[in-house]
Amino acid sequence: MLRFFLIFLGSQLLLFGVELMQPVQQHVVLPWTAFLAKLCVMLVTLFDANAAAMGKVLWNPTTGFGVSIEPGCNGIEACIVLFAAVVAFPTDWWHKVWGLLLGFLAVQGLNVVRVISLFYLGQWNDTAFRVAHEYLWQGLIMLDVLIVWLLWVRRASPRAVAA
Repeated sequence: MLRFFLIFLGSQLLLFGVELMQPVQQHVVLPWTAFLAKLCVMLVTLFDANAAAMGKVLWNPTTGFGVSIEPGCNGIEACIVLFAAVVAFPTDWWHKVWGLLLGFLAVQGLNVVRVISLFYLGQWNDTAFRVAHEYLWQGLIMLDVLIVWLLWVRRASPRAVAA
């Protein structure tokens, strides 16, 4: 258990440190965030033509309302927590790779739902938007990380680890 905790904590420190580096922000985080906004627009415009993306902003050209996908809202931090937990768990690398890939898709998939729901909530009711953004979705994204990890742990075959 101590080994898991130390690897989990060390992996998070390393990954959060790397994420904060300027080249990583410029060449990975910002392009990912802009892609996320474009992906949300592609999905919204399947049902509603009143959506556009400008950089990291998903906005409605008709009403002028938009949501800016800021750090902490792009799913990267949640993925870092999940990745650290997967890497720290004692199983073979094949299971870890599957956990990383499927976990990334699960977290980012829910994050797309989050961004789109906030886009519509903000146009409907500012109070509902603030409650959902500041309280509801923060917890749901981290709950998603925990559930995805627990489901993955049930499928992973732990190897014998000396205490």
